[in-house]
Amino acid sequence: MPRIPLQKLPARATESIEDAWIANLSEKLSDASTDRALLCRDTLLELAYPQYVGRYEATMADLKTPLGTQLALAALDPRNVTLEPEYYGDCDQAKFQRVKPLLWLWYSFDRLPIGGQAVQQGVKLRRALAPHIFKRVGKNFKCFQHVEFSFGYNMEVGDDVVVHRHVLLDDRGGIRMGNRVSISDYANIYSHTHSIVEQVDVTNALTILDDDVRITYHATVLAGVHVRENGMVGAVAVATKDVRPYHVNVGIPAKSVRVKPNAPAERTSLAPERTTE
Repeated sequence: MPRIPLQKLPARATESIEDAWIANLSEKLSDASTDRALLCRDTLLELAYPQYVGRYEATMADLKTPLGTQLALAALDPRNVTLEPEYYGDCDQAKFQRVKPLLWLWYSFDRLPIGGQAVQQGVKLRRALAPHIFKRVGKNFKCFQHVEFSFGYNMEVGDDVVVHRHVLLDDRGGIRMGNRVSISDYANIYSHTHSIVEQVDVTNALTILDDDVRITYHATVLAGVHVRENGMVGAVAVATKDVRPYHVNVGIPAKSVRVKPNAPAERTSLAPERTTE
């Protein structure tokens, strides 16, 4: 198959503004005294309702301000909204409230005209936010729009990881990604499961994607699954069990159907691995 690398586009006139904006945000995030809720509110205010910059409190206190406008402005402050994971019984509120403003900024930016399909600007923002949300993140993290998390603080991400659009990363029990992991559009990675008898009976399990793993379009990886080095979960597949190194698993439930041609000699067999008691 032909190799089709990404194109290098010419510089845009606004890149210097974007970089200055990201640098200013990063500087504030690095300051331990920064009120993250106010930083989130004021950042979104500039982007969504610039006419109210410097007038937020006065506008909210003005009895003539329409109720709908008050609600819209209030929703810029993460303290005025609730996110689903806050209701989970195993949510560490101290950790979550620390990252919640940054998750809200992340999600809200994607839903604004400025962030909807602006690829480079969005990648820069998410790359700046990730170190302050995740447990660990490596270099060159590349994340596209409309990616959501459970807690965020249970994410471990290696170098050169790419996460495409509309991906769910349920890090409730923890997600650990190695280097060069690629997750395609609309994939779901879970780390918790519910009992089939009692819904509130929840089991958390660390889900691991080793180096060079690919999770392709609309695929799902269930809690506790370990996709090993160079493993691949095919489109729409549901990985319910571990994926062997260099193996391509497809179907529901996903099973190995082939081995990648770049696999070492000892990894070329499709025969089930022997297990010892």
